[in-house]
This record gives sequence, structure tokens and C-alpha cells, in this order.
Amino acid sequence: MTRSDPWVVLKFGGTSVSTPECWETIAKILRERISEGVRPLVVCSALSQVSNQLEDALADALLGGDPSDFVASLRERHHRLASELGLATEDDELEAEIARLGERLTGVSMLREASPRVEAEILCAGEMLSTRIGAAWLDDQGLSTRWVDARTLLTAEDHGDDLGRQYLSAECGAGADPALAARLSGYDEAVLLTQGFVARAPDGGTALLGRGGSDTSATLLAERLGARHVEIWTDVPGLFSADPRVVPEARRVERLGFDETMELTTRGAKVLHPRSLTPARRAGVPIHVRCTREPASHGTVIDEEHGLEHPSAVAISSRHGMAVVVMDVERSWQEVGVIAEVAACFARHGLSIDSISSSQTRMTVSLDPSANSLDEETLSGLLADLRRCSDPQIISGVASVSVVGAHLQRVLPALPSLLDALEGHRIYLLAHAANDHSLTFVIDEEEADDVVRMLHRDLLRSRDAA
Repeated sequence: MTRSDPWVVLKFGGTSVSTPECWETIAKILRERISEGVRPLVVCSALSQVSNQLEDALADALLGGDPSDFVASLRERHHRLASELGLATEDDELEAEIARLGERLTGVSMLREASPRVEAEILCAGEMLSTRIGAAWLDDQGLSTRWVDARTLLTAEDHGDDLGRQYLSAECGAGADPALAARLSGYDEAVLLTQGFVARAPDGGTALLGRGGSDTSATLLAERLGARHVEIWTDVPGLFSADPRVVPEARRVERLGFDETMELTTRGAKVLHPRSLTPARRAGVPIHVRCTREPASHGTVIDEEHGLEHPSAVAISSRHGMAVVVMDVERSWQEVGVIAEVAACFARHGLSIDSISSSQTRMTVSLDPSANSLDEETLSGLLADLRRCSDPQIISGVASVSVVGAHLQRVLPALPSLLDALEGHRIYLLAHAANDHSLTFVIDEEEADDVVRMLHRDLLRSRDAA
């Protein structure tokens, strides 16, 4: 390894860092990369489910609950992993992280309140703990490793008085960072290991990049360093033509462009977070989606070069647990600003519209639970607000099914069962993406998996015939 070696950023998710076997795989991968003449920057998530447990512990503390049992169980889990890896469990840095977490949760329990700044400090604890263990073990295996605080690598943009966005859903600026690249290149260690999801707030505290933030951390760092590529290591071997749990015969997609991947990830594929695509695309850095359980598989490569030039459908995706809001606006026919007024209602209740279909007398929008809180209180408030400009109705228990590809208007004749799906089921919403990369329709949830399987059979037949 030399200081001029190109960078490769490798991100390992929660299921990929939670067992000794996973860390053995990580060590093997890193040795391979070093032998290939590249320098690894490793980005790690918290151990599997720890982030969810931290959210639950914070919610309990806000109600006055005693966090001591949770802190003890968290300590025991990380000590157990350290012990299984042959590390000392009395590590000072590990204990200091756990002690800080306990103090913060106790403070929240006493006050029954927490600022976004304190929330961020609590919720980042999983990444701090997993990376302390990982860096120590890799170094112990002869892979010279430096633990790096992500707050020295990424700085969140200032959002003024919007403290929730500032600390819990932060954004980092775009572009290369030659000074950062020079600083990291100056370190003597072969491997640098840092946390995903975490950045420095403008005031010097902790900011979080929101759900899926570890993927985004990896691509942001790749952009800043001008990395050769990014590797996203997860528990599935790439992107598929459908969810293999629903469609066992689904095929792995070997190469894909950024446009098609963006549609696929926003329409139901959970392998990669959509926000992570933008930094990689800006910098022209390919993303390799790989599987820690099948490290020999080449997974899926995403880059600008392999965007679909010819009409093609590449995948059928779906999302469950959705809701649609149907609004009759007959009394607003030909009035100016009706759509803006309706959209403002959703914005006031913190709801992001997924898809929209409109006519002169009716508007229908879908809401994705992964992006919105669809609790009864939020939806009741939304309905009350919408009644000022429409006659609204909320329909729950629905799912979206999407055909994803390129130039879809010319592809749909190759999917004859699509007409059967549209004719044989109640369609609450039909939306054709403006970029012609997806066609989405919302149907009753219990029918979605059968429709996905039916459309996927058409997809495979059209591919095999091509």
C-alpha cells in the first residue's frame, strides 16, 4: 500500500457486522482490496436491530422509564461480540461510549424531554460501539486499522431554526474535498474505519443523516475522496427483477444505470437507499452492491455507463402498508391553485406525497409509510385540513405495484398480463413517471403479491424472447 493508492469505500450494514463470521469475511475482503492496490475506507452501521432498540429506549425514557436494563443488555451484547472475537471486554473506549449513553438516557428520563441535539447523540451510539469493536479486531488480525470519528469527515449543512432537520435528517454539501483526501492519505494505517449515519453538526455536535444514512455516508465519502468505486455490502446479493421472497425465480440484475436504480429503490427495493445514489452519480463513482454471505458473487454494478438505452422492463417491485387519499374537488373546478392548496395541507402535517393522479374533479395521492407517519392522529388532522378545499377519503390496506425500466411506453405491449391486472383489480391510482422509467398502480394489499408474480412471468418471457 502507498499513499497514492486510489480509495475504495466499503459500507457494511448491520447484518454484516453482527457476528464473528461476518468480521472474518470483512477481513478477507479488505485483504483482497489491499492486494489489488487500493486503499479501503470502511463505513459500518450499528449491530443488527441496535438502532431500532435505541429509538425504543429513547421513547421509553421520554415517558420516564428507567434505562438501566436496556443499557445493561446493550453492554452485554457488545461485550459478547468482543469476547467471541477474542478481544478484551474491558476496553476503555467501549465502556466510555456505553457510560455516555447511559448518562444521556438517564437525563432524558428525569426531564422527560430531549432536544434533537440530544436525540442525535443517543441514536449514534450503535455506530460508535460497533466500529470500536471492529477497528480493534481488524488491527488485532494484522490489518493495521485506524478508527476515525465520522464527525471529522462529514459536516452537515446549517438549516437554521429547523433543529429536527439539522440534527436528525441532516444533509452534507456536494463536491470533492482535496484537503480531506490529503489528510486521510497521510495516515500510515492500511485501513481506515468509520461510522455510517453520522456527521458533524455546524455547532460541533452530532448530526444524523436519517434512515439509510450509512449508504449515504459511503457515497458522500466516495465523492469527497474521488474513490474508484463504492461497495455496499449487505445481506442480499444485489438488485433483483423482483423480491425473491415473493418471486423465487427472480433474477439478479448484473448492471444498471442510476435512473433505473433510483426508480427501483424508490418503488420498493430495499437493498440501497435512494439518497445514496445522488453523490455517486455527481462524482461518477460506480456503486457495487455485494453480499457478505456470498462474497464471491459480483452482485449488481450501478453506474452511468450502463443506463438502459433501449426500451426495456427490468423489474417488478411493490410496497405494502400504503394509503391513498381520494379528494373530490368538484367545487374547485377551473379555480387557480387547487393543487397547490391541497399539497400545502400535506406539507403542514409533515406528509410527503408519493404519487399523484388528478382530473378536473378528483385528486388521488398515495402515501408511503416508509416516508411518513401514518398514525391515526396525523391522518385525522390531515382530513380536517383537507375538508377546507375538498371532500377527502382515506383508504388504507393498499399496496403499490410498479413496472420499472426505460422507455416503458414502448415496452408495455410485451407485458400482456398488465392489462389483466388493471382490468381484474380495483385500481385506486395509476401513475406513469414523467421520465418513463416506471408505471405504478395501487391496488388492494392482499392482491399485490399475485399481481407481482403474474407480471414477472411476462417480464421473464419478454427477456428470454429478446
